[in-house]
Amino acid sequence: MFRQNPLVVLATFLSGFALVVVASSFSIRSDEAQPDAALFQRRCGGCHSLDRDKEGPRLQGVYGRTAGTVDSFTYSDALKKSKLVWNDDTLEKWLTDTEKLVPGNEMAFHVENAAERRRIIAFLKQNSGH
Repeated sequence: MFRQNPLVVLATFLSGFALVVVASSFSIRSDEAQPDAALFQRRCGGCHSLDRDKEGPRLQGVYGRTAGTVDSFTYSDALKKSKLVWNDDTLEKWLTDTEKLVPGNEMAFHVENAAERRRIIAFLKQNSGH
């Protein structure tokens, strides 16, 4: 019967284990570094698109735009009257608590995770030419 050196067996095992650990860490990192477009699609894409109205208005060019002004979309009176201009601060507040920022609006959604909010805002900003 063929017999292997115990040190070779141990080295082979440790090398394989190290590869599994490295591969796992890359998997975790890729989830954490999920592209902002994928995050936008996952968190916002059910109701919004960049280039067309859905349940919510299209969001291409939203950064820097006055709230409630896309002609093809019917907004709540509360949002139209708010006169908000979408920027880092207003989008942060909006995604944190829409009702607190604009009482009576029709968007009952928020993003609890601050890092996700920042990434969504950065994505919207990038897709608005800013």
